[in-house]
Amino acid sequence: MLKEIGSYDAKTKLPEILRRVEAGESFTITNRGKAVADLTPSSARSQQKTQLAIDSILKAKKVVISDTDLHELKADGRK
Repeated sequence: MLKEIGSYDAKTKLPEILRRVEAGESFTITNRGKAVADLTPSSARSQQKTQLAIDSILKAKKVVISDTDLHELKADGRK
């Protein structure tokens, strides 16, 4: 649900509102009680967060095993 905020408050509290939007909140900006604009989190930001999460998972999955360790693991598995 969008929270309503007057245009004057939107102007005077813009940094605070932008922090809240970045955190996921959405606002409808009104002028004299009439809705004029919706302020919602950017979809590009959401896509960027998703890509960073995917990159982190893929990086964590890449485990480098030396040939010596691999031979030891094979030998342990054959016992």
